[in-house]
Amino acid sequence: MIRHRPFGSGHPYSVDTDQRAPIDPVAGEPLTLGARTTADVTAVDLELVSTAPDGSERRESMPLASVTRRSRGETVDGGHLASAQARLARSSGGWATTLVAPPAGTRLRYRFVSRTTASAEGSTRWFETTSHAWRADAEGVGVVGEDRIAPGTVSVLTDGTAVARVRFALDLAEGEHVVGFGERYDRLDQRGTSLDSVVFEQYKSQGAERKTYLPMPFAHVVGGDGWGFHIRTSRRVWFDIGESDPARLWIEAEVQASDDGSAVIDVDFFRGSPTDVLRAFLDDVGTAQELPPWVFRLWASGNEWNTQAEVLRQAELHDAHGIPVGSIVIEAWSDESTFTAFRDAQYAPTPDGAPHRLSDFTFPPDGAWPDPKGMVDDLHERDIRVHLWQIPLLKARPHPTGQAKADAAAAVREGVLIREPDARGGLRPYRNRGWWFPLSLMPDLTDERAARWWTEKRRYLVDEVGIDGFKTDGGEHAWGRELVYLDGRRGDEKNATSPVAYAQAYGDLLRSSGKAPVTFSRAGFTGSQTHGAFWAGDENSTWDAFRWSLYAGLNAAASGIVYWGWDIAGFSGDLPSAELYLRAMAASAFVPIMQYHSEFNHHRSPSRDRTPWNMAEQTGDDRIIPATRRIVRLRERLVPYLAREARHTIATGSPLMRPVWFDHPALESAWTDPLQWFLGRDLFVSPVVKDGER
Repeated sequence: MIRHRPFGSGHPYSVDTDQRAPIDPVAGEPLTLGARTTADVTAVDLELVSTAPDGSERRESMPLASVTRRSRGETVDGGHLASAQARLARSSGGWATTLVAPPAGTRLRYRFVSRTTASAEGSTRWFETTSHAWRADAEGVGVVGEDRIAPGTVSVLTDGTAVARVRFALDLAEGEHVVGFGERYDRLDQRGTSLDSVVFEQYKSQGAERKTYLPMPFAHVVGGDGWGFHIRTSRRVWFDIGESDPARLWIEAEVQASDDGSAVIDVDFFRGSPTDVLRAFLDDVGTAQELPPWVFRLWASGNEWNTQAEVLRQAELHDAHGIPVGSIVIEAWSDESTFTAFRDAQYAPTPDGAPHRLSDFTFPPDGAWPDPKGMVDDLHERDIRVHLWQIPLLKARPHPTGQAKADAAAAVREGVLIREPDARGGLRPYRNRGWWFPLSLMPDLTDERAARWWTEKRRYLVDEVGIDGFKTDGGEHAWGRELVYLDGRRGDEKNATSPVAYAQAYGDLLRSSGKAPVTFSRAGFTGSQTHGAFWAGDENSTWDAFRWSLYAGLNAAASGIVYWGWDIAGFSGDLPSAELYLRAMAASAFVPIMQYHSEFNHHRSPSRDRTPWNMAEQTGDDRIIPATRRIVRLRERLVPYLAREARHTIATGSPLMRPVWFDHPALESAWTDPLQWFLGRDLFVSPVVKDGER
């Protein structure tokens, strides 16, 4: 077997061995062409036909070198690979060659030919691409507002017919700080760095890796006359924020290729105070919908709260210790197959994938969830809201059976899935290329009909069981610019909007049942401001992670996200120290969403639950429960204030969790001591964020 995928897996930060890199060749720059083979292949040649713009043709053949195979950011030789492809990876190799891309407009046709130990030959089909080059184009960018583009800096990457990218620069004055770009974990002022706007699942260490679940091509420029900008696109944008040239912010963006060679991308420029800039941005992309005051109470969850008995036990422990809780998120509730049925529930699958009603299920008394509605009613009587975990995928591993199999067949039949090109020039259902739930099918929730098909299967949970909200996890699974959505648009344009539509779909479900659209997402993009609440994603229990999370919240707030929180003191790995736990708990009382959570640990001892009582037991620190009680009761007293201030935020654009520079851009300590903030109009928060600090 020999395979070449021109676009690779779509991993935004890694080049696969069997892809073309770069995907759009640039004249005079290196071009790598690679293939993957089975272990019996002993040699691979590249057959290349180059056709110049004048029609002259050149044919050549060249051998490929054996290389360590990489796929989806993982190295096979000595590294790790997601289990979905591990067995295949062990018996396959990588081959590649690097050449210099020819002049712009040159058309390249190529294929790979392999030879095996048995002297048999194989080959790929022929592939085509065209060489590009950068050229000046003053018309490449459209400007809305005051034009701040540096004269003479606009250029486009073109093959002579269509444009693939546009590049331009903005001048930065001395002393200006550049802040925002969505949820960023490493710092406030990004001047002197480079970043991009890709929705990406970075599992832990987001601050060190400088990747994010929730990017936006929007920023404030603070410290001079006050301005900001928004690149009006959902495609990938790269920002060099004074890293290569301290006095300039270089922007490079993918654009829609057009037959006439034009590629205008619009840039909004805003002027004024940070609040003025943010308000103008939100007027264009949408602002938050006000959520009910109960979202400001404590949220509690643990991945090992995977039975009705355990959920109720934890609720009772909160009551016994005098620590109020307002929401419980149940992650491990479902059959881990359909994500619509409670584990152990008995029911007859619907062959056509039609939704179930609560009366269709029987819940065994000795099962994990003997009475889901009774449990929710019980929690409601305790003034606790209930949220269920979700994933926007049709799981494929292990091989689906029963309702999961019927749902997958129905999704294909009903035409509600994202698709990708196949080798025959047609389309097939896209299979998740990420490492989490590999090969799963993915509904196109950007399509109203497909979103309704998907959420109707969950309606009984809201209408009959009484669920109050959903944890809309894992919105980062759309990889590849070649994906095809139901409206015909491609992945390069639509992938970033997928998590926005995901939260919207569940919010619409809740609204249609007369409930507030309370979703709890980790992924998003421009437009996410209008859809529910967010948390900072998966992180370890370390002081670094604590600080990274606070940076994320402040940057998200500066980008228009109102309802935001993080897993208090982290959710993964070893338990935090008592000091870290209490410092994080105290800080969390003064962010919009206060919630703790813990990762699944296979019920091993000692427990890694992040509950105050387990933390007290495992650390032996008797301060934890009384201190947490005081902090959470303080939070309860703040709920009316937070609800009032959130309303003010939505009306004015002034963030609820507001970085100091928002009100005092010239204040030096806003930058030297960045992890401080205003909470509404009347509170200033300065948490302890270093081990041992007093």
